[in-house]
Amino acid sequence: MTEKIVGVIGGSGLYEMEGLEEVQTVSLTTPFGDPSDSLVLGRLEGVKVAFLPRHGKGHRIQPSSLNFRANIYAMKVLGVEWIIGVSAVGSMKEDIHPGDMVIPNQFIDRTVGRPNTFFSDGVVCHISFADPVCPHLSQILAQAGHEAGAIVHPGGTYLCIEGPQFSTRAESRLYRTWGVDIIGMTNLPEAKLAREAEICYATIAFATDYDCWHQEAEDVSIGEVLRILALSAKTAKSVIRTALKHLPEKRDCLCATALKYALITNKKLIPEKTKKDLEPIIGKYL
Repeated sequence: MTEKIVGVIGGSGLYEMEGLEEVQTVSLTTPFGDPSDSLVLGRLEGVKVAFLPRHGKGHRIQPSSLNFRANIYAMKVLGVEWIIGVSAVGSMKEDIHPGDMVIPNQFIDRTVGRPNTFFSDGVVCHISFADPVCPHLSQILAQAGHEAGAIVHPGGTYLCIEGPQFSTRAESRLYRTWGVDIIGMTNLPEAKLAREAEICYATIAFATDYDCWHQEAEDVSIGEVLRILALSAKTAKSVIRTALKHLPEKRDCLCATALKYALITNKKLIPEKTKKDLEPIIGKYL
């Protein structure tokens, strides 16, 4: 049986994973360019882990400039079957307090112009994305959060905005009328691409503020965001450690076969270069 490999994409405040054993650093390039940084491979709780800082070491890359395709492709090449995305978000609900942990199960896309599919250049694919995160991984992360002593909100809608600016007050109030739970800038493109790559994906989101809709709370400042994230990062690492112990040996979710009926293009008409570039993703179906 192939050994399971878990990918961790660290967001603001989570730039490394302490405690990794048998550590090695891998630099990859992909048909879509370079990932945000080198990937760090190692073992944590006996499980093989591939860690990538989403914004690069030192937080160098803003959300609009992230090469999401290269990041997820690199994970696929390494054999990753599960990805845990850690992220800082704003709370859009009174009962989601700064420092709380949210495991969203839905997304709304307000980004513009971000490449968020592997399929172009002569191949068409339409994946099912009604349920955009892996339910099994999400449940494991929620339980791990409880075990770590976090205040956990299982489920909820993540509104993904373009950034890098935070919302205006008018935007924030509008988004609240949509019933969203949290707001961020990064996780939806990852979820889309992970599903196309047949990788299970779920998000650990830590609320750092009330965006700017809350009249009695201070407006968003990056200093306060990072202060709370520094506290949340310790919890995130504990949650990940615990979750690794509970992942099953074999996946039986729909994520693992997302492309089975989704490739539309006649296989004979797919350009050879496209076949070569996408071999790690679609090779088994060709």
